Amino acid sequence: MIETILPADVASAELLDYPEDLKPHPAEEHLIAKSVEKRRRDFIGARHCARQALTQLGEPAVAIGKGERGAPVWPRGIVGSLTHCDGFRGAALAHRLRYRSIGIDAEPHETLPEGVLDSVSLPAEREWLRTTDSGLHLDRLLFCAKEATYKAWFPLTARWLGFEDAQITFTIGESGAGTGSGTFRSQLLVPGRTEDGGMPLTSFDGRWLITGGFILTAIAHG
Repeated sequence: MIETILPADVASAELLDYPEDLKPHPAEEHLIAKSVEKRRRDFIGARHCARQALTQLGEPAVAIGKGERGAPVWPRGIVGSLTHCDGFRGAALAHRLRYRSIGIDAEPHETLPEGVLDSVSLPAEREWLRTTDSGLHLDRLLFCAKEATYKAWFPLTARWLGFEDAQITFTIGESGAGTGSGTFRSQLLVPGRTEDGGMPLTSFDGRWLITGGFILTAIAHG
């Protein structure tokens, strides 16, 4: 599913059914030695997908460490993003020579828990939700796009990005019963100075998909 909203030169893999014999890379076991079972499965499953994506890029299927704020530590010359929710683990990776950063997120296609929307959205975004009738859980789509935005932002800036620091606007294409797709733009509302020597960030453009009970968002920032 995730590959349909990513450029062709971004490698991706996903895991819907979790193999009971799936094990962590030996060099990663210490990172989850004290984790509860769900956390272990999410960690192992997402990194399993990442190694599949590395292989697609012609790179060795190496261990993937954990850095600041839990961000994955990619091999030199690689950018990427991991995501997981109940029933879905996924990864998207690319060569740094082609993309500056990648951000993906997966969420269940369900409404946000009560009280969450106000803490993750801006007034303009809530107005859009109020006036848009699509039959889809657009509140959770908004949250999913903000998560992908942060994942694309942090590797380039090494700084926190709050929910209030980016305003998301969406286009909605064809939609049906529990399905839909479109694009989104994340307009950054804080200075976007980066640490990679590239141009400061002002916005991200991404794509979204709702299918199979999941919401998927993806940003591949070149």
